[in-house]
Amino acid sequence: MRPTWDEYFLEIAELVSRRSTCLRRAVGAVLVREKRILSTGYNGAPSGLAHCLEAGCLRDELNVPPGERHELCRGIHAEQNAIIQAALHGVSTKDSAMYCTHQPCVLCAKMMVNAGIRRVVCGGEYPDDLAVQILAEAGVKVDLNPCKGGKGAYSSP
Repeated sequence: MRPTWDEYFLEIAELVSRRSTCLRRAVGAVLVREKRILSTGYNGAPSGLAHCLEAGCLRDELNVPPGERHELCRGIHAEQNAIIQAALHGVSTKDSAMYCTHQPCVLCAKMMVNAGIRRVVCGGEYPDDLAVQILAEAGVKVDLNPCKGGKGAYSSP
């Protein structure tokens, strides 16, 4: 059976997440405009630095709950990496959509707003209410679990 576009890009995001080196959560992201992939990203350490698989996880050592104290992580989030890769290669992100294996955190949400991303499609949830508020206030349409019968869990009017 042929997948819908949302299913297709979310499945690609899931595949991209398998490159993650995060010890806590493997996340993948695909940046898309007009049904064409602009860039991809997964969460892991900056290029050339030791990965969390090698260096360990400070957030785990300090028992930091998900959705808090992002600055304690040596990794870059998948959504951030997708935006950075587009910038590195001179690809505009204006009016694009971001497909993510998980709902973005507030840091990623703010980057998405400033990158001109107009829609976010999430395969799973993440505990960050401020991210939800930021995306809604900016008018970014967010669809949570659209392939599993979910609704646009939080979309701006």
